[in-house]
Amino acid sequence: MATSKEEILKTSRILIQQNGWEAVNIRAVAAACGVSVGCIYNYFGSKTELVSAAVESIWSDIFRHPDDPAVFEDTLSCIRWMYRQMEYGSEQYPGFFTHHALGFVRQDTADGKQQMRQTWQHILDALTMVLTRDKKIRPDAFTEEFSRQKFAGILFSLMLSAVVQQDFDPTAVLEIIRRTIYEV
Repeated sequence: MATSKEEILKTSRILIQQNGWEAVNIRAVAAACGVSVGCIYNYFGSKTELVSAAVESIWSDIFRHPDDPAVFEDTLSCIRWMYRQMEYGSEQYPGFFTHHALGFVRQDTADGKQQMRQTWQHILDALTMVLTRDKKIRPDAFTEEFSRQKFAGILFSLMLSAVVQQDFDPTAVLEIIRRTIYEV
């Protein structure tokens, strides 16, 4: 019996893992939770709200905070962690990254596109923060034209490419980082 929003989202994540995105609708989630359709509507006003909350819940599961917060002090450690988490996300939620990006781009709902932009901006901000905290970066590594934000965008693009290609080996990206911003 689902009695909370979190239990409904947990059930939605399980349905996605087992049956893909098509499995997430109000009736299917209600049946899997053992509650009435009305109970789901108490927490989510529509299928779009439910799917949007499920997406946010999956992002939170994939990129939950690491046990060692030092990961966010060092760019190389952070990238290794992010690639491991992307691999975990691809294994746990097959097709999630592709579906999320393509599904929300195709949607006419401003909410879906806004959620995607917020999620991606959060990742970019986190990468920029790590690049700011990393004490091993050369003092002259960044300039006005080549800022931490721009490099974070490059790293993020490489990560998106890795997701599309299902290649979670960060070796090449780590080498790019070493040669670009660290002492050679």
